[in-house]
This record gives sequence, structure tokens and C-alpha cells, in this order.
Amino acid sequence: MAEEVVIQDKSILKSPALVEYIYKTYCYPREHEQLKELREATVKKYKLKSVMGVPVDEGQFLSIFLKVMNAKKTIEVGVFTGYSLLTTALALPHDAKITAIDPDREAYEVGLPFIQKAGVDQKINFIESAASSVLDNLINDEKEVESYDFAFVDANKDGYIKYHEQLVKLIKIGGVIAYDNTLWFGCVALSDEEEIIMKDDFLKANRKIIREVNTFLAKDNRFEISLVSIGDGLTICRRLY
Repeated sequence: MAEEVVIQDKSILKSPALVEYIYKTYCYPREHEQLKELREATVKKYKLKSVMGVPVDEGQFLSIFLKVMNAKKTIEVGVFTGYSLLTTALALPHDAKITAIDPDREAYEVGLPFIQKAGVDQKINFIESAASSVLDNLINDEKEVESYDFAFVDANKDGYIKYHEQLVKLIKIGGVIAYDNTLWFGCVALSDEEEIIMKDDFLKANRKIIREVNTFLAKDNRFEISLVSIGDGLTICRRLY
């Protein structure tokens, strides 16, 4: 099945049987109906490119995390078809506000009917744009500065460091920025010799960028940081000052 190929390609776990066990035991039985429908629609339309979406186990982790945080105002940089966005909208209270930014409206509109069907579209302000200009506009609005509880970043990897410096001005002290794909399909740990023989140029190029991002984040003392080995890596940064 195409879905199983996507799961195995995304997870850094090297045992397909273990991935299948986790998904079938914990994830699929508890997955919200509209999340399942959105996930299946994404696979149908984008085939292997659907790997860009957040995997279901990571989505469930984010849902619990947001509820424990009592998050109410969030930013999502990079939306694709909206699996993580719908996960967030379902987890937040009815009066929550989510600013979702992505230049690809067509992909967002693949997931929009499922967001609407779930009854959470009123929480979302989708902005069709590159992220940096939107973040700058928010920074220039005094009401928005240090007002966000949580930000989820799953966009162009070469923009992560710039987004980080922008988001630190928008996230309140004690708030969290989460960066997806920070283990990059597990290839960040490859040696330089192994990188040279990698056949996938996309993986190779972003491997170098993600390693630079990880080094940058690890040295940022403004944040308490944990790299969670779920999906292909999720770095959680809690702002200290």
C-alpha cells in the first residue's frame, strides 16, 4: 500500500514492523475521523510527496502537548494540506486563534473541506504568502509581539534560522517553538563519506542545512531545548527569556 511506504520513508525507526505496530496499536484507532480522511486524501493526490505531511504519531504527540500547555494562540509556518493544522485546531479551545502561513493555497484547499467538516475552520486565519514578510508584519504590530503560546515550523529548511529569530519576538516567555524534520529522515547522522554517495540530491542538500539548524538551536541559550525522535525529528524550544 502507498500509505505504508510513506510511513516507512518518514519514520527514523528502522523496523517497518515496529512502525506498523505503533500505528496500528496506538495511532489509527484514536485518529480523528477528519484527520484520517485528510491523510488519505493527501496520499491519493500527492502520492509519495504526501510524506511532507506530519505523521499520525507526531500529530497525536502535538495534540497532547498543546493541551498540556493550555495553548490558545498559535502560529503555523508551513501548512501543506493541513494535517498538523487540523490537529492543532482540534486540540485548542473554541476561542483559539491560529495564524497559518503557506504560499501554496492549492495544497491547503485539499485539506480545507476536512477542516470545515470538523467544525474548526473559524479558529484559523490562513495567509497565502511566504512566511518572512508575514512574520515581519506581526512583529511590527505591538499587540502581536510576545503574544503567541506556540509556533510549529514545517517549511523550507533554509528558512528555519531566519524564522527562529523572527518567532522569538512573537512567542511569549514560556512559550514554545517546534521545528519539524530536524533528524531529516535519519540522514543527519551520516558521515561525510556516506553523504557523498547519497543518490537523493534533495535529501543531501537539506541534510547539510538541517545540521546547521541543529547546531544553531543547540547553542541558543534563550531556549530550553529537547529533540524528540518522533517522525523524522521534532525539536521543541521553550523560550526562557
